[in-house]
Amino acid sequence: MREQLRGNGVSDAVVDDAVLILSELLSNACRHGRPLGRHTDVGDGDIRAAWRVDTGGGLTVEVTDGGGPTRPVPATPSVTARGGRGLNIISALAQEWGVRDDAPGEVTVWALVSSKKPPGIGGSGSDRNGRGTSGTNRAAANGVGGLTGFEGLDFSDVLDDVG
Repeated sequence: MREQLRGNGVSDAVVDDAVLILSELLSNACRHGRPLGRHTDVGDGDIRAAWRVDTGGGLTVEVTDGGGPTRPVPATPSVTARGGRGLNIISALAQEWGVRDDAPGEVTVWALVSSKKPPGIGGSGSDRNGRGTSGTNRAAANGVGGLTGFEGLDFSDVLDDVG
């Protein structure tokens, strides 16, 4: 994805956000979703990833799996929790994100990253295709990319090698 996006002139900052979002979506699909097709066990089978750049400069990243026992919603993990921050990270990096049911047995989680995104604005949770989402997915506009508790910190160089 990184190679394709850079080859199409997408800025490094947007590419870095998109790569991290894709990583989080894929991790969530592998951990919580059922595979596509006939498999029924979580963690065994296929998932689908896609990305596209629209004419307005928006980059949409999406991952489709066979759904899971619950709908994706941001969590509030404890400081010592080993996980549970993925959708909050996506909320902080994406202009908006949501969940849609494309076909029977398929659930897609998508995120829109815009090169014109104001800094610190999280996702709104609206579905660009007019379908329902998992609720409001808005992060507070403070801290690192809108994440509460990280005021004054800048992690931009930490993620240079992600992807």
